[in-house]
Amino acid sequence: MSFTPGVIPGEPSSVTDRPGRSGHGGAFPNARSMFVTLGLAIVRERPWFLFVSLLILIFVLAISVNGFFTIYNMLNMSKYSVEIGLLALAETLVITSGGGGIDLSVGSMLSLVCVIIGHLAIKLGINIWAAAFAGIIAGFLLGCINGILISTVRIPPFIVTLGTMYAYRSLALVITGGIPISGFPPSYYALGQGSIMGIPFQVLIIFIPVIIILNYTLTRTLFGRYLYGVGSNELAAKFAAINIKKVRVWVYILSGLLAGIAAVVMTSRVATAKPDAGFGYELQAITIAVLGGTSVAGGRGTIAGTVLAALTLTVLYNGLDLAGIHPIWQVGTLGLVLIISVLLNNWLLRSKE
Repeated sequence: MSFTPGVIPGEPSSVTDRPGRSGHGGAFPNARSMFVTLGLAIVRERPWFLFVSLLILIFVLAISVNGFFTIYNMLNMSKYSVEIGLLALAETLVITSGGGGIDLSVGSMLSLVCVIIGHLAIKLGINIWAAAFAGIIAGFLLGCINGILISTVRIPPFIVTLGTMYAYRSLALVITGGIPISGFPPSYYALGQGSIMGIPFQVLIIFIPVIIILNYTLTRTLFGRYLYGVGSNELAAKFAAINIKKVRVWVYILSGLLAGIAAVVMTSRVATAKPDAGFGYELQAITIAVLGGTSVAGGRGTIAGTVLAALTLTVLYNGLDLAGIHPIWQVGTLGLVLIISVLLNNWLLRSKE
């Protein structure tokens, strides 16, 4: 062993060798790299990325758009986010199941269930809560049709749900003649218009419970493990003796069920059953699901990510609307968000590999 004169063995030989020091700016490069690392970690963890993005978006809109940061506007946004959030959760389940899974009919199912509720309650005089329950069952059955056609008849999801999107929408128009149904009893409005301590009823008794149940299902149950397994590697799922058809039928059934619940919320909020109520909602729901981290290739998706994405997109739309941005540009923004979300998902997948 040789020793350098004046240097104690095991000690740094110069100032630039000392921990936390550098000849190019001292400790600042380390601090800078720490912030870069933290930033990348936030981006890679989609829920945290969306949470930070949501806070920044709210701050920017609060100081730049008049009337945005008010109690009235915040309540309106939270009410709207429930309906689109439920549909986005439906898309999360379907897309995560893989196999090209997608549900283009969620908006049309919502419209048809709204009409069914209105027709039963107003035209036939059935108790409103019985009609609402029947509407949820109808959503269950509509989703079941999609699931059977896709998993049993083996028609591609895009074709099936595109066809049922037109079929369900047409049926809603036939039932109503294109005329909205109104005249719901005041007791029904409480669900969509009432609140407890400023928090809307539909958030407390519908949205939050649904979020908790779905999150538990995906993270703590056998069905959740099967869903991720089928979506990420269908061949491996077959070897593991997972009933792939059954899993995929159930995600479309759940999609219809969530659309039915969203229809109950919407009819009680707007006090009207419109045959075009869910027009365009399917694209918003898909965008939210993908923005929330759901991979279009399947096998990846979280309830937390989708919920935060729903809140983010709701805030963005509301801010653009209050700022007087033309609806055409708002639709363009939706498309841009979808493309960026897919690119971000692909980048994250490559970085993890």
